[in-house]
Amino acid sequence: MKILITGGDGRFCNELKKFFYGKNIFYLSKTKFNILKYQFILKKLRDLKIDTLIHTAALSRPMAIHNSKIEKSIDTNIIGTCNVVKACQKLNIKLIYFSTSYVYPGTQGNYDEESLLKPINNYAWSKLGGESAVQMYKNSLILRIAMTEYPFVHKKAYANAKTSFIYQHDFAKILPKLLKEKGIINIGGKKMTIYKFARKDNKYVKPIYLKRGDNFPKDSSMKIYKLKKILKN
Repeated sequence: MKILITGGDGRFCNELKKFFYGKNIFYLSKTKFNILKYQFILKKLRDLKIDTLIHTAALSRPMAIHNSKIEKSIDTNIIGTCNVVKACQKLNIKLIYFSTSYVYPGTQGNYDEESLLKPINNYAWSKLGGESAVQMYKNSLILRIAMTEYPFVHKKAYANAKTSFIYQHDFAKILPKLLKEKGIINIGGKKMTIYKFARKDNKYVKPIYLKRGDNFPKDSSMKIYKLKKILKN
């Protein structure tokens, strides 16, 4: 199996490379795999004879950029993903897409893969836009991920917002076990406040609190029963 991974110089891929590598695994950065150029994508996939494409490339932080530079957000996360989907469909390549837990409403938490979707901010809308294209292609796997760096990199964390964070290096160990799966899988860990999660490995993190009207999910935690069942089997 030949695997191409977009966003090859990103934070997550730097962790994944420690566990997942070989002569048939290609990590390509934006300069080597421009997702805004469809014909370029098509040629590269044909030349390398790719069987599976893992699409991690995305515009994520800072969150505010998805408000100030909407065009860039749309181009990268929606149009770029659509180009990848079309190329994979044309060549019958398995596609694995990195989405986010923020596509859920973020109000009550404990979302499973069948829960209704309602993004709370532009970043989540951009990821759902890409996910919509992937949903149309059945030879695909969508991973709705709640993931962060180790140790927690921010100086402050919400003490009244809950999530299901998993560290990047922990997910990097799991991803190779999911390559044959299709459909949608929630990826995360135990439900807790972001502040409590952060304090586990960074005692200097200070608590802050969401206020009414803040453009951030109050509870984006997910059920991960499906993931646990797959890993157990």
